[in-house]
Amino acid sequence: MEATRYTFKKAERLNSVVLIDNLFERGESMFVYPFKVVYMENPNHVFPPVQILVVVPKRVFKQAVDRNRVKRLIREAYRTNKHRLWEKRGQAAQQLLVGFVYVGKTILTQAEIEKKLILVLQRLK
Repeated sequence: MEATRYTFKKAERLNSVVLIDNLFERGESMFVYPFKVVYMENPNHVFPPVQILVVVPKRVFKQAVDRNRVKRLIREAYRTNKHRLWEKRGQAAQQLLVGFVYVGKTILTQAEIEKKLILVLQRLK
């Protein structure tokens, strides 16, 4: 049996300014507390099948330490559960761009963030 590698490579991060602008202008959104999720199909790229962006507003968490902690928790939850989304997206001809905007007022625990992120990934399938 092949061991699943839970990695989060640089190519999986959404960092193109043009794509980010398009995502927030033309993308669809859904809300699963504490996330506002913006997503869009990108017909130009195929690999990786999903690229993500994690946003924690400065308005909610003034301290950079807190913002970075929340982003780290979200990325870790995504890294360990992305296979749920990648199984379906692997056969797709288009790439999926996803933006996770954290709108909660408090820092949730890793278990709570992971539970909510799994709900989001199941809806994105």
